[in-house]
Amino acid sequence: MTKLTPDDLIYGYINGIFPMADSDGTLYWYSPDPRAIIPIETYKPHKSLRPLINKQYFDIRFNTNFEGVMRGCAMARSDSDDTWISEEIIEAYSGLNAMGLAHSVEAYVNNTLVGGLYGVAIGSAFFGESMFYTEPNASKVAFHYLIQTLRNQSFELLDTQFINDNVRRFGAIEIPKFQYLNLLKKATAKKARFIETEIQHFFSKIA
Repeated sequence: MTKLTPDDLIYGYINGIFPMADSDGTLYWYSPDPRAIIPIETYKPHKSLRPLINKQYFDIRFNTNFEGVMRGCAMARSDSDDTWISEEIIEAYSGLNAMGLAHSVEAYVNNTLVGGLYGVAIGSAFFGESMFYTEPNASKVAFHYLIQTLRNQSFELLDTQFINDNVRRFGAIEIPKFQYLNLLKKATAKKARFIETEIQHFFSKIA
């Protein structure tokens, strides 16, 4: 099989599939049915996060250490020998980041990366891939700022692939594959840009 490329990823996402690596590095493509998504407009931060957001405990940055976030996500699963983020996947997604189609939201404390997430943006669809943290709530706060960005840039779809307890806490729901593909077609056809809007704009107090 040929090496995974950024073009392969773009083709896959547009058609509702995404790759994951097996423990031996073999890549497989997935298209789950049902599909998990997070409704962008209904998300609300948990009350426990509000003090952290209001006090700006974490320094939030965009796309300053994309590969570092990916490696953090891979390390978060290193205790189970079944990480799906292989070196081939890191290289391909880093290529997408260089093209302006893959993005990271990063949380720092004292200039140290302590959590974050990454995903792919095509049209007005954002495909969330993975998140990690080394300090409690870092990834949750990063997700909050991801949602603010998607709302400000009028994104219509936030794909989270599979349902699990982690994404449920952010409001994820499952929908049939055919419904997801209809939403995907509309969202990828609409122009939108994942723009790192001025961070100060996001630091408004949460009542």
